[in-house]
Formats: sequence, structure tokens, C-alpha cells
Amino acid sequence: MTAGIVAAGLLSGPAASARPAPEPPLTTMSIKSPPGGANARVLIFYGSAAAGEESPVVNAGIETIEKIGLTGPADQQFTVVATDDASVFTNDTRLSRFNAVVFLTGGGDVLDPEQEAGLEAYMEAGGGFVGVHDAARAEPYSDWFTGLVGARPAASSPTSVQRATVEVGDRRHPATKDLPVQWKRPDQWFNWVKNPSGDVHTVARVRESTYQPGESKNGWDHPVSWCRDYDGGRSFYTGMGGTVSSYDETEFRGHLRGALLWTSRLSQADCKATINANYKAERLTQPNQPGQNDQIGEPHGLVTAPDGRVLYIGRGGADSSQPVITDWNNPDIGKGKGEIHVYDPKTKKVTLAGALSVFGNKGGGDELIKVEEGLLGIELDPRFEQNGWVYLHYTPHSRINRDTRMAERYVSRFTMDLATNKLDLGSEKVLLKWPVQIHSCCHSGGGMAWDSRGNLYVATGDNNSSGFSDGYSGNNPQPNYKGVSFADARRTAGNTNNLNGKILRIHPEPDGTYTLPEGNLFTGKETDEGGGKTRGEIYVMGVRNPARIFVDKSTDTLYAGWVGPDASQPSTTWGPAKYDTFAVITKASNRGWPYCMGNKQPYRDRNLPDPTKPLGWYNCDAPKNESPNNDGLVNLPPVTGNNIWYSPQGGAPDYPRNASGIPSYKTAEATYGLPWLKGGGQAAMNGPVYRYNASVTAGGQWPAYWDGKWFVGDFYDADQPRNAVITDPKTHGDGGLPIHSESLKKIVPIGNDGIKNLMDWKFGPDGSLYVLDYGRGFFTSDAKSALWRVTFTGGGPTPAADQLARKAE
Repeated sequence: MTAGIVAAGLLSGPAASARPAPEPPLTTMSIKSPPGGANARVLIFYGSAAAGEESPVVNAGIETIEKIGLTGPADQQFTVVATDDASVFTNDTRLSRFNAVVFLTGGGDVLDPEQEAGLEAYMEAGGGFVGVHDAARAEPYSDWFTGLVGARPAASSPTSVQRATVEVGDRRHPATKDLPVQWKRPDQWFNWVKNPSGDVHTVARVRESTYQPGESKNGWDHPVSWCRDYDGGRSFYTGMGGTVSSYDETEFRGHLRGALLWTSRLSQADCKATINANYKAERLTQPNQPGQNDQIGEPHGLVTAPDGRVLYIGRGGADSSQPVITDWNNPDIGKGKGEIHVYDPKTKKVTLAGALSVFGNKGGGDELIKVEEGLLGIELDPRFEQNGWVYLHYTPHSRINRDTRMAERYVSRFTMDLATNKLDLGSEKVLLKWPVQIHSCCHSGGGMAWDSRGNLYVATGDNNSSGFSDGYSGNNPQPNYKGVSFADARRTAGNTNNLNGKILRIHPEPDGTYTLPEGNLFTGKETDEGGGKTRGEIYVMGVRNPARIFVDKSTDTLYAGWVGPDASQPSTTWGPAKYDTFAVITKASNRGWPYCMGNKQPYRDRNLPDPTKPLGWYNCDAPKNESPNNDGLVNLPPVTGNNIWYSPQGGAPDYPRNASGIPSYKTAEATYGLPWLKGGGQAAMNGPVYRYNASVTAGGQWPAYWDGKWFVGDFYDADQPRNAVITDPKTHGDGGLPIHSESLKKIVPIGNDGIKNLMDWKFGPDGSLYVLDYGRGFFTSDAKSALWRVTFTGGGPTPAADQLARKAE
């Protein structure tokens, strides 16, 4: 058979009369035996309720699909039949010989009830459906057909042809895997009466900022192509293909071909990965017993072991019923328990592995009473299964000086008994320690991560007050306690000789020491004429409060997020509003704080003698640390722009710049590069990059669809992000914006009874996502503090291997 076969007596219209041919043998439709077979056939239905001559778009579509059927390997070719005669849907034996049906129709009420029932029976028997552009207008009174196509166009959708950018989020489906992530093309772009995302599997979105979507626009999440397993069969819809020129595009033809391969059972695909109902969020821990932290402490971080166990830490805050000592004259001021718990998925039991005495149980009150120190980070040795080594980042209570209000921060190694899940507190090896001020809250950071070469990354906060700078740059040089500044982040994050406000990188050795890997920001040997020095442990400087970091070991790329200052509005005097930040870090760098934020947007200097009066703007390309509190180099590395920043006004705000490169900082002049996020009350919580493991056979693993996507989230669950994004490897190391994003809020559920206050999230070896919900109070654990697991329940790709029209070579 050749493409273009037309069944005698079945078809009508210009396309049919032009290509008559004998009718192929008929089969009988059956649930056990799906429509079509190894000799794949595709039926194009182009019937329309509109009067007048046939649309040239329809003729272009028929011709293109016929050509597609002859391309590719022999086992992926198919023959094509075209008709505008809807009676085909009432002839089971004739309809059943087609592997897929394409609706290439101008819309309208094109099927009578009996014909629609025939199409329903065809899908129930395992048939395939492809809807192209105006197919979404067909059968406007049918709820079943609405489900089949997935969405209906808004009446006020723009009608003009416009060039736009399509974000191709599915990098695996045969309809999209070979397309560019950012696909620029002209077409007619429908707006949808109801956004289908979450009910269908969206494979591509159109970026509304690249064209004029009109008043009925859908916003940043504007699906344009999607698929789903529907009523026993497979349905694929694309809103593209509304122009004749579409069918001349090589990439659009490839898009159509992939859709036809899947719907015709010539290839498998996963059309379940982003359907919300296919995920289950389960709380794993119970509320603590009264007065105890038997299940969970004040949640602050988690890590998963190779055997599936989850170790998670409590920072140091106790149950709210427990006393909090805030009197500096009391030797037990701030004493708390930094607890390590272990959840075993095999037994579904929680073990309290151990508790460290930490400085960190202070809560509430003003700036000089609350505290963020305590047990801040946890990681497992790369050979944990053999040696049981656990690394903890914490502030030991035994090392506080109540007179100077100073403490020390430790990164220590402990040994855990793998049989009992108990931590040997006497096995401590202190790798690294450095001073921190504890007179004034906040910004302790805390996360840790390994790369594939055995280097340990440690995130530290700027150890600085949030006040005294009106919520802008933390650069007030005056406030101090007994000579130690607590409001000048140039002492810490902007200081090359200080380990606070950094991401450190060290190589732990078996004897409990560490060495310095090559490629850090400094060697530790640099000096300048003023006596300033460097620390060789610094990999990244200029970060404010990085609570969570992650290293993708397949690329050794570091991903980090940090919390910004408190100004709710940009200031033409002082600089940008609060920017919470996420960054892809491919090499040692200076990320800007407290001199610059976002895409190198500078703050104003406020040096002595009067910090309330502004001086000049900082130079992001050649920043200088001229603080009287600086004991590091004066001339700093240039600032690298960050990938994601967001304020209460929106995501990635930017402003016109003057001849000197200084932004206007006028809200009315702002543009927003990332419309999918917005701040307010905000606290960035960086997440993992997912890596699919084909060898995992246990249920619950997230699908391969998510492979390589970076999860970014916020502690709060209102308008803040909880998204999976794609970045461009060519630009992401230099601050390039993400090129695709999709929401996770229906999969990682928000709300008071969901995961409201996201504190940490990581994938386990089983491919499930483990999440810590902080709870509903601050500096305590409460009944909502919990460890959760989010699993995928949707099943494997379709069609099943034994239902493929022919075996793949």
C-alpha cells in the first residue's frame, strides 16, 4: 500500500475523488485487539460545519500527513485515508482498521449523536486521536469531546497570525523531543476557556510575552500542545497548525509525526507525568508526643541514604511548651537540642539517632532576641553504606562566649551505627570551624552537598542583622557589639577573609581533616597592600542566607538559593527591593551581596561618617570593599548575575539604565522577565535537579519526563514559586534566565493541611520526593511539622509494549 489510499464508497470530497483506490481488508474493533495493526493506517477527518470551499489549511494538512506517513524507518510508516464523510464513525468494521484518527476540521457540530458514539467506542477500544488547531472547536456541545481535545478556545482569542516563542517542556515525547526548547514560529494562538494543565499532560506552552494574546490571555502557563490517555485510547492535541505555512515547517512536521507515532501505537510515550491526579502526597511522621521531639525536631534539612533511609534534622527549637532562656546572664542561654531523626521506609518507623547541644533555642521577640543558629545542615559520606559517616553543620553551645556574644560554627563528622540508627556523639571529628557573632540575629545558612569528586560544599549565611539598612543593602558599618559589627555584610559576605556569607568547598580526608580542591575562588595566599587576605575554602562569595544547596553529580553543577533583604519596594536612593535568589553556579564566583543583586543591579554605598546619607553606587563589574570592618581584599572579583530573582512586584524585575548603567528603580518602569513567580513574604528554598534512574523497579518513582529539571521553591506557599524549570546550559552559568517553567503546587500540595512551609526537598534512591514541612510556628516544632513523601502513581508509558502495532527494532 502507498500513502493516500482512499476507501471506495467510504470517502468523498476533493481529496477523495482525486485518489480512488481499492478498500483494504476490514477488521473488527475489539477491546482486546486495539484498532489498526502492524500495517498502520491513519484516518484524516476534515468534515466541517462551516459553509464554503475547503480550507487551504486542510488541504495542506492532508498533504503533509500523507508525506509524514512515508518518512522515517519502515516500521514507523503508515498509510493515510482522508474523508469529510462523518458516516465513517458509525461503521465499526471500517473505523476499526485505523490506528489513529486525525481531526483536521474547521470546527462546529460535525458529528451527530450516533457518529460521536462511534468515535467514543473507537477510543474505548484503544484507538488514537490527534486534534489539530480548529479541532478544539468541533463538537462544541459535547462534554466527552471536550475531554478528548482537552480544552476549548476562548471566543475572544486573537485571530491574526503572530510570531511567538513556544516553550517545549517535554524533552522525551516523540512529538517534542527533537524540537528546540525555545521554538520561535508564526501561528494563530488560541486562548483557553479553562486552562487544561494538570488535567492533561502539557508538552509545550506558548510564551505570552512574545506576542499579543489579547484580553482573554491565560498567563505564563499557556498550554499549546498536550496529550493524555483518554477513555481507553490515546489523545494528542496541538493548538498549532492554523496556517498553511505551518505545514511547510520541518519542525512542525516533526511535531505532527511524533504525535501520530504515539497515537498510532508505533511508539510509546508518557502522557501521565504532569497530571496532578497521578501523584500522591503522604505524611510519613506523626505529631510528636507532648513535650517530646520523638518524631521530628524543628525541621531544618534532610538527606536520603542509598538504602532509602531518610535522615532529617531539627535546628534546636523545642516544643512551644518548653522554656526558652533569653537572659545572657544565664549559662544556659539559647541552649537547645539539635536532633537527628531517621525514617526507615521498610519499617515506617522513626528513630531519634542523637541530639547535639546547640546554641539555637531562642524564639520570638525583637531583632536581638531571636536566633537562627543551631543544627543547620546534614550530609552523608559518599561511602556511608560502608563507614556510617554523617557530616553535621552546627553551632555547639559549649563554644559560646556570653561576654563577647560570639560562638563558633562547626562542620563535624560523626559515625552512625547502621544497624541501630544511633549516632555515636563521641566519634566527632571537627573538620572546620570559624567564628560567628550571636549578639544579633540572623542568617546562618546551613545546607551541604557533595559533588562527584568527593568535594563537600557548605553554605553559610552572612551572620548579619536584617535591620539598620532600611531593608536594602546590609552595609551599615556602625552597629557593633564589643567591636564586632553585626549590620555590615561587607564584614562577612563581601569579605574575602571571612567564611560567612559564602558557599565553601573542601575535600574531607579519611583522618578527619580536609584539603582544598583546585578551582576555588581564592587559594588562601592572596594579600593586598592594606594587609587584606583570603580564605582558600571559599568557592562562592556574596550570598546572603543560603539555606539550601544542591549539586547535580551528573554535571557537578552547583544549584543554590538564598533569602534576600526586607525592603518591599525599590528605592531610587538605595537600590532594589528585596530579591530572593536562585543561581546555577558552574565555577567559582562572586554573586554580589551586599553590593549588587539580581542581574547585577547595584546598591548605594552608605559609608562613614553618616550611614544615613548615600554615597556612590557600587560597581558590579569591579566592586570594592572599603568597609572599616573589612580584613580581606579591597578589590573583589566581578559580580556574576543570577538566574532567578523575585520581589513582591514580580519575577526578575529589571529597569531602564542610565549612561552609567544604574537602573532607574522606578516601579512604573519595571519589566518582569519571569512572570511565573512573585514574592511578598518570601524565603527561597532551593531544590534538587531530578535524575531518572531506569534501574529502579519499585513503584513511586517520578517519571523520566522530569529528568534534568531543577526544582525551585519558597518556604511560603502563596504566590511564591514551587516550580520545575529548564535552564540553557550555554547561558545558565552566566546568569541566563530559565527558558521554561511549570508549577508543582498541585503535585507538592500547598495549604494548611498540605506542605505549607517548605523547608527542604530531595529525591530518594527510590525516585520519590521527600519534603520537610517546617510547621506553622517559628523557632519551634509543632503538630504540622512533618516529613512527607510524594510518589508517582500513574503507571508506565503507553501503549503497553504488547499493544504496540509492531515491535521496535
